[in-house]
Amino acid sequence: MVTPGHETATRSLEDLLRAALPPATVVLHNDDVNSMEDVVRALLDSVPELEPPRAVEVMLTAHERGSADVISCPLERAELYRERLERRGLTATIRR
Repeated sequence: MVTPGHETATRSLEDLLRAALPPATVVLHNDDVNSMEDVVRALLDSVPELEPPRAVEVMLTAHERGSADVISCPLERAELYRERLERRGLTATIRR
């Protein structure tokens, strides 16, 4: 059972956290070196929150448009994901 007002208090806390710690977005950049399959595999191995269909979507968007947003999350986690992707030979940056 949910206590009255609990959902509102939770949302307010989430809003406060977002304001204090704005999310950072990991951006994947296209390259001419890695195969599409390797990029999808690297995304799935590097960013645990990604499901296979989303990883394919990110790879295709980067391939077609030059870059694609991978995930928005707290900066520290975004830095970890960027480093993991770079270790796999991909080019990734962080946008705030």
